[in-house]
Amino acid sequence: MAAENEKKSSSAVSDMGAWAMNVISSVGIIMANKQLMSSSGFAFSFATTLTGFHFALTALVGMVSNATGLSASKHVPMWELIWFSIVANVSIAAMNFSLMLNSVGFYQISKLSMIPVVCVMEWILHSKRYSREVKIAVVVVVVGVGICTVTDVKVNAKGFICACVAIFSSSLQQILIGSLQKKYSIGSFELLSKTAPIQALSLLVVGPLVDYLLSGKFIMNYSMSSGCFLFILLSCALAVFCNISQYLCIGRFSAVSFQVIGHMKTVCILTLGWVLFDSAMTFKNVAGMIVAIVGMVIYSWAMELEKQSNIAAAKALNSVKHSLSEEEFGLLKEGVETTQSKDVELGYTKG
Repeated sequence: MAAENEKKSSSAVSDMGAWAMNVISSVGIIMANKQLMSSSGFAFSFATTLTGFHFALTALVGMVSNATGLSASKHVPMWELIWFSIVANVSIAAMNFSLMLNSVGFYQISKLSMIPVVCVMEWILHSKRYSREVKIAVVVVVVGVGICTVTDVKVNAKGFICACVAIFSSSLQQILIGSLQKKYSIGSFELLSKTAPIQALSLLVVGPLVDYLLSGKFIMNYSMSSGCFLFILLSCALAVFCNISQYLCIGRFSAVSFQVIGHMKTVCILTLGWVLFDSAMTFKNVAGMIVAIVGMVIYSWAMELEKQSNIAAAKALNSVKHSLSEEEFGLLKEGVETTQSKDVELGYTKG
């Protein structure tokens, strides 16, 4: 019993560590990129190419880890890796185009809509169902973040199409991370080290063109300073931790949980923006953040409730299996199925 409790405690600490790494690295990378890309900073407006740099360093870390034996390399079919990389890169480009073509308000709404889209896609692809408590918590989080982030909402046909592509591809990418880990029994870092080189190569080839379409500037004409170079290195280093923690979180939990914790990062960014950059903090922002945090607490409680319910159901099934012989359990199961089929044929179901 003591060993089981110790194992649960260790797992909880690992879970919290993964979440903390993701929140801290994500918030850090946004702050670093704000300095790197803003006109008051270094005006390095090449977001897609920068993402290619991120994955290049991540790929390098993965290669070193595999070469030194710190991580094992398991087989994943190349077509699956290429398919994942295409989906992930489309997500990055579409998000950048959506931000360029739409108002910030509509961009935020499109990001908020990813939670229900992920829920629907997991239901379609994996027949996953969510409890009423989880659904309520998701609605509360979305409403809270919407209150504190959504301002002006303007949309056009091209922007709407880009937003739809971004939502669909980003949701599918996050579901694929979890399903590939389960399908091939591969760890989060091992999967990342396989996909990162493909993403890095493709983004570094296509990225400059995408950035030119977005900003009208070509990266080869940019005058690089030592300060800018240091911030690019900082952004890349933080991206390694951000990428690893994303795969860890989705592998341990689900794409929906990752989306919910992503909105916790939004709350942190708004707060840090107010503290570090003197961003305006209105009553609407504060009220929205409080609602979002309440929603996250409800979500944590709902997921724990669902987890305990699943554990109890598994224990009940095991106790039945242990109390009956294998043959008796099979006969019992066959009898239940036969009874249900007869009831359906007669046009009713027993309560």
